[in-house]
Amino acid sequence: MKELEEFRKSVRSWLEESAPESLKGKASDPKAIYWGGKKSPLPFPDSKFWMEMMAAKGWTVPTWPQEYGGGGLSKAENKILTEELERLELPRPLTGFGITMIGPTILQYGTDEQKEYFLPKICSGEVRWCQGYSEPNAGSDLANVQTSLTDDGDGYIISGQKTWTSYGDLSDWIFLIGRTDWEVKKQAGITFILMDMDQPGVNVRPIKLISGESPFCEVFFDNVRAAKKHILGEQNKGWGVAKALLGHERIMIADVFGSTKSPAKEAKSLKDNATLYIGLKDGKLADSSIRDRMVQIQMDETCFDLTVQRNFDNMKAGHNPGPESSMFKIYGTELNQRRFELFLSILGPESLGWEGDGFLKDELQLTRNWLRSRGNTIEGGTSEIQLNIIAKAVLGLPTK
Repeated sequence: MKELEEFRKSVRSWLEESAPESLKGKASDPKAIYWGGKKSPLPFPDSKFWMEMMAAKGWTVPTWPQEYGGGGLSKAENKILTEELERLELPRPLTGFGITMIGPTILQYGTDEQKEYFLPKICSGEVRWCQGYSEPNAGSDLANVQTSLTDDGDGYIISGQKTWTSYGDLSDWIFLIGRTDWEVKKQAGITFILMDMDQPGVNVRPIKLISGESPFCEVFFDNVRAAKKHILGEQNKGWGVAKALLGHERIMIADVFGSTKSPAKEAKSLKDNATLYIGLKDGKLADSSIRDRMVQIQMDETCFDLTVQRNFDNMKAGHNPGPESSMFKIYGTELNQRRFELFLSILGPESLGWEGDGFLKDELQLTRNWLRSRGNTIEGGTSEIQLNIIAKAVLGLPTK
C-alpha cells in the first residue's frame, strides 16, 4: 500500500509540473482526441508534445510490456494513473486502433520480430492503423472476402476492395484479411496480413454520411505488395486471428459507446439539459417519464462500466476476449442509442433542426450525433450477428 501511495505522489507531482497547461481541463472535449501517425491533424498545438512526453514514460499504453514501449504498470498503478489524469481533466495522450485492436492481437499472435517492430511504433504514435475487413459483398458474411493475396515468392500481390474502413484516409498501415486459397471452405482460405498504405496502387475514397461527417472510406488495392513476414499467424489460418481481433474491437466499441467515463459529469449534463428544456415542478423534473428514463440509463451505465472493467482485468490476467465479447458490443451500442434518444426527448421540438437560424449550435450537433448513433448497432458486426454468435458459441444452442 505504501508503494502505491508513493507511486501516486510521483505521478501527481510529475503531471502537475510537466503536463501542458493548455490541455488541462480538456478531457471532455471530443476534439482533444489525438490519433498519432503522419496524417492525423493536431487537436491542439501541444497535443503531439503531450503524446511524446507520455510515450517516453510508457504511459500512452500503460499496461503493455516495457520492452515494447508500454509502461508495464500493474492494474492498481494504471488505476492511479487514470485517476490522476482525470483529476487534472487531461485528455488521453493517444488513441487509435493500434492500441485497442491490432496491438493486443499482435501481442497474442505476433512473432517476437513483429512485436519488436510494430508495438513500439504504436506506443510512440509513429504509426496510425486502420482495419480492412468489410467488403461490398462481405459485410455480415465476413468470411466471404474476395480480396486476393497472390503469392509471388517473397510476399503477396493484393488486389480487391474494402469498404467502411474507418479513417482509412488518415492511416499509415492497414491490417486486413484476404483470400489465399480459393479451393477450400471459405473460412479455411483466409490470411491475415499487415500492409503499408503508402505505396502505389492504394486508392482511398471517403464515404459521406447523412450526418455530414465522413469517418468511413472505401479502399481499393490494385496489385499492391505486402511482405510474407507481415502475416499474423499462418497462411490460410487468418480466420482465427480475425475473430480474435473482432473480440478486441467489440469490447472497444462497447467501451466507447456504452461506457460513461465520468458518470457524475454525464448525470449533471442530463439534469442541466432536462431542467432547461422541461422545467421543474415541486423541485423535480416536470416529466416523470423522463425522470425514470434518466435514472435507468445512469444505473445501466454504471453496471456496464463495472462489467467492462472486470473484462479488462481478465484480459490483463491473460484471458483474451472470446465470443462473449458480442454481449458487450450489443449492450454498449444499444445503450448509446437509448442515451441519444433520451436527449432528443428532452429537447423536444428543438431537436428537429439541421441547419440555419432558430436552433442553438449544441442542439444541431446533438441531432447529428443522434443520426450517427443509428450506425452503432451495424458497425463492428450487426446486433443480429452478435445474437447469433452468443446463441451458438456462448449458450451452445442448436443451429438447426
